[in-house]
Amino acid sequence: MTEHLLRIGVENGVEGRSLVWALDHPGCFAYGADSAQAVVNILPAFLKYIEWANRHSPECWLNEITDFDIRFTDTWEVYHINDRYESVAAGPNTRTVNAWFRDDWRPLTEEDVHRAGLLLQWARADLLEAVQGASDAELDAQHPGERWSVQGILKHVAGAEWWYLTRLGQTTLRREELPEDAFARLQVVRQALLQALPGWVGSTTVLGVDGEFWSPRKLVRRALWHELDHVGHICRLLIA
Repeated sequence: MTEHLLRIGVENGVEGRSLVWALDHPGCFAYGADSAQAVVNILPAFLKYIEWANRHSPECWLNEITDFDIRFTDTWEVYHINDRYESVAAGPNTRTVNAWFRDDWRPLTEEDVHRAGLLLQWARADLLEAVQGASDAELDAQHPGERWSVQGILKHVAGAEWWYLTRLGQTTLRREELPEDAFARLQVVRQALLQALPGWVGSTTVLGVDGEFWSPRKLVRRALWHELDHVGHICRLLIA
């Protein structure tokens, strides 16, 4: 049994909510109406994350953690910028600047990259399992209050991951060159990410793109969050 230090970063203003990130555990996160609630919610979220990882791999590196303490390390207030990089109110022609934590400067180690590959594999398995057996009608169905159908969400997951890769110059594919089929798009983009991962070991690359900093660690953090967040989203739509 190992007592574990759970380092967290708080991002406020994510679509009107707060989002807590477990900085050493990509794919572990929790929302809350405010930062206090999100911090409370990271406790059960981390326990579920351990269960999730152990379900995919009984010999997972997390399987001996039975107790942990939380350490707050950083906070970020989401803001919006215009084309002159001025901070402005959100609008149709503005860009959102999401969290850049001090931890995102930290280069990925070989162990980080190995684990990221496994976590990405498990997240993709969950995504495909969520839509397994769904008919074309179910995948294309429109749901009240939802921007996309399930098919649209799948394309969005792939498109976002492609966009993350462009932040670090890791793909030569243009958006219009991505496959139209959602599953083919997911596969092509994920292959590009997996090919990029080994080259990030020890990389100190940090790029500023469109007013936002990006690093390999931030990209991994956001890619896993985004896919797992939408796995839950898809499950809710298909069950409804």
